[in-house]
Amino acid sequence: MPKLTTAIIMGFVLFFSLANKPVVKGEKLKWMTLKEAQQAMLKEKKPILIDLYTDWCGWCKVMDKKTYTNPNVIAYLEQNFYPVKLNAETKEAVSWNEKTYNFNNASRTNDFANYLTYGRLSFPTTIIIPTDNSGPQPVPGYLEVKDLELIVRYFGDGKYGKQPFADYQKAFKSEW
Repeated sequence: MPKLTTAIIMGFVLFFSLANKPVVKGEKLKWMTLKEAQQAMLKEKKPILIDLYTDWCGWCKVMDKKTYTNPNVIAYLEQNFYPVKLNAETKEAVSWNEKTYNFNNASRTNDFANYLTYGRLSFPTTIIIPTDNSGPQPVPGYLEVKDLELIVRYFGDGKYGKQPFADYQKAFKSEW
């Protein structure tokens, strides 16, 4: 009987000790501001990945919830990119490469969003700015993990500018 009582007490202790532990949520991607990314580029060259979104965009929220919470995506982006989250409709002035971009009333977006997408606004849009600063490479639309992997590994593994994307895509094997 004492063994049964001890087992029951231990069971309650274990149950309540686990029940009081805080729920640990998954790791989150550490987004930078554009200014932070520019400053970091001065110390170490890495491509910049910009998640161009709007507050009203449903697919932007889905991408935040499903793609940018994937542990492989988080680890790869934080190691190989400067990830930046940018609201296309920001009314604040945005500075990039010694130029200032302002809110454009006609498009109801910041002119920096127009610059990044070459005037083809779509949300979400994932933009890669290569280390050679050759110009933004926009990829419009929602990207699942496997789709984002192909794109970020092309740039992050240093294949951009050295191998045509079509050739890279043919030989690519997804690992995530």
